Amino acid sequence: MEVVVVPTSEDAARVVADAYTALLHATASAVLGLATGSTPLPVYRELARRHRDEDLSFARVRAFLLDEYVGLPAGHPERYREFIRTELEQHVDFAPDAILGPGDLEVPPLEAGPAYEQRIRDAGGIDLQILGIGTDGHLAFNMPMSSLASRTRLKTLTPRTRQDNARFFDGDIDQVPTHCLTQGLATILDSRHAIMLGFGRGKAQAVREAVEGPVSARWPASVLQLHPHATVVVDEDAASQLAFVDYYRTTYAGKPAGQGL
Repeated sequence: MEVVVVPTSEDAARVVADAYTALLHATASAVLGLATGSTPLPVYRELARRHRDEDLSFARVRAFLLDEYVGLPAGHPERYREFIRTELEQHVDFAPDAILGPGDLEVPPLEAGPAYEQRIRDAGGIDLQILGIGTDGHLAFNMPMSSLASRTRLKTLTPRTRQDNARFFDGDIDQVPTHCLTQGLATILDSRHAIMLGFGRGKAQAVREAVEGPVSARWPASVLQLHPHATVVVDEDAASQLAFVDYYRTTYAGKPAGQGL
């Protein structure tokens, strides 16, 4: 696992966007894994800028979302598919129907997981998966004690998760769905390159446990220690509890020119 410590989330966005740019220049038909939430927003904004100012093209790219609520109608502003449409898709040149979420399949929720896994396999697998880490170490909706071998599946949202997300639903927990579809931890491990972002002091413990702690379902993001090509990009605050931060700085600074993430 490579750890890259940068001053700000904007610096992280440029570093990660460089990885996207290199991938899309090498493989125009790459398959991307997209996360939602505030953490990847600086990256998506930088990618939109590069599309606008530097002709970075997504015209042949396909993309899969990490997760989705169950029960929200198409077009609902809190659907994760709508988030991606608003924050990324509308600002670049994805082809129509190039982006798929686990809630977009016309199958019952219990069948959506295996069907989504098959769609990812049919696309050739995910080349680059972007991830955000939760304060409790969750990835997507893989909350603490999720199986490290889990695949895309229907999950019940805990009262804590629904309460945490109620701020997006006018503060009303009753509006928050009770179920979701999420890629599993093993699904994430199948990606060819996984990049996890963490910003702010509130993420410091989770980043420390994910990077330097034991691999454990208690901290789901720690599963990335088993990934053959995982990169963690964090700001100074999120890196504040890392014991080996000087090592990470030295090894990143000493990388051969042009190697990238």
